[in-house]
Amino acid sequence: MLTKLLPADVATAEATADPSEVFLYPEEESLIRNAVPKRRLEFGTVRWCARRAMDTLGLPPAPVVPGRRGAPQWAPSVVGSMTHCAGFRGVALARSAQFAAVGIDAETNTALPAGVLESIALPRELRWTRELARAVPEISWDRLLFSIKEAVYKTWFPLTGQELDFTDALVSIDAADETFRARLLPDPATLSTAGPHAFSGRWSAADGVLLSAIAVPAARPVAAGTRPAGADAPRVAAGAPQRRSAPRLCPAGSAC
Repeated sequence: MLTKLLPADVATAEATADPSEVFLYPEEESLIRNAVPKRRLEFGTVRWCARRAMDTLGLPPAPVVPGRRGAPQWAPSVVGSMTHCAGFRGVALARSAQFAAVGIDAETNTALPAGVLESIALPRELRWTRELARAVPEISWDRLLFSIKEAVYKTWFPLTGQELDFTDALVSIDAADETFRARLLPDPATLSTAGPHAFSGRWSAADGVLLSAIAVPAARPVAAGTRPAGADAPRVAAGAPQRRSAPRLCPAGSAC
């Protein structure tokens, strides 16, 4: 499923069932020593996927431990994202020379709990989720919106170290082409310039799972004597604002 959503140069690996045995490095095992079986399974399988993706890129297997806000820590030459939900575990990795960031998110194709949509959606998003829910009820569009915003965050945060709230990104969706766009709404002067302020990606709904994926190409070197796009715009680096406490189904980076 992930392969269809991401460029060919992004290595993906996924699983819809947990292997009977998964090898974990000591530093990974220590993180789940007291975890319940469900957590152990999802933690182990998503790392099994990570090792498969590393192999596809020609990289040796390595432990994957969470850093700040749970974001997975990769080798310096690699960018990537991990995700899991009931019935799906997945990883997407790419060379940092080719991609600045990759963000993926998987959710079950079920409606959000009562009240959650209103806490994460902007008025325009509320309209399209409700319109599409009437037109295509077999897809939980509210949950897909949640997934897309999670994918945006998983793409943005590793690039910038700056946190976002759900209402900091305005999402528009093309239901026919299975694509989406997201635009960050805070004043550009308060947003880090280390990452883009708009994103485009793809989504899918199959086998009870909703997937959202974003891949940001690495910046190309600017030729001597030229000015990069937007060079005349103010560029003020800002400290990371605190992420407001919108209700969440899982903590940021929970796929780790």
